Amino acid sequence: MTDAPASLLPVALKAAEIASDLVRTRVPGLLTAKGDRDMASEVDYAVERAVRDYLRDRTPDIAILGEEEGITGDTTSDLLWAIDPVDGTANFVRGIPLCGFSIGLVHKGRPIVGVIDLPFLGTRYHAAQYTGAYVGDRRIQASMTTDLKDAIVAIGDYAVGEGAEAKNRLRLSLTERLAATVQRVRMLGSAAIDLAWVAEGKLDASITLSNKPWDTAAGVIIAREAGAKVTDQDGTNHTFDSTGTIASAASLTGDLASLLSSLEYGYKESN
Repeated sequence: MTDAPASLLPVALKAAEIASDLVRTRVPGLLTAKGDRDMASEVDYAVERAVRDYLRDRTPDIAILGEEEGITGDTTSDLLWAIDPVDGTANFVRGIPLCGFSIGLVHKGRPIVGVIDLPFLGTRYHAAQYTGAYVGDRRIQASMTTDLKDAIVAIGDYAVGEGAEAKNRLRLSLTERLAATVQRVRMLGSAAIDLAWVAEGKLDASITLSNKPWDTAAGVIIAREAGAKVTDQDGTNHTFDSTGTIASAASLTGDLASLLSSLEYGYKESN
């Protein structure tokens, strides 16, 4: 396993190239409803199928988890590809360029390779465990911000579907608390972009109160390799099974954990 991350990074980079070409050259096409205010475009399915075909050919022994078609392959393996063909589909179908392809290689529940491609912004982020994080050929580093009042913080989308009203009470409380505490709050509509921009230092932190591996696997390893701290909502180390994905400049981790803890306590007290 010691050389697996570096040796499989080129496979992930090629998958991102395949995906990027499809996203840039095709219109969204017909939309498929996946639930309340949730959808997938024809491009989502086309990208996932093309990348699956490529990965099955190059790494037949590694299982594949995709947002649109679930998991295939040897699920007993220690390795798993996690792919989101278009992270930020709602942005994509409206012509908003904040969307991208995300692929992470997960080993025993921990991401070890990640590539995020933002086709309409012309940027591609990548990292492999112990080798640093990059945008193109340039090594990147997370923010060194030390005080929340100086921080720009991105938050994940509000919930839709079953249980959304209850989930959004916590999210709305988070937005209110951050608005009173940090320099600026942003909602970009793509967890992959949130994590990549924390890695690059464009954002000081991102808070996503969910953890879908296809959304977060690539971004988690990229952010970590750039020096960011990535945790669960309670401040413990982020894993495949975490309930939330909190990435930040290392010096902000404690303050964010305290903020989230106080919100959750208040939320439970009111329910």
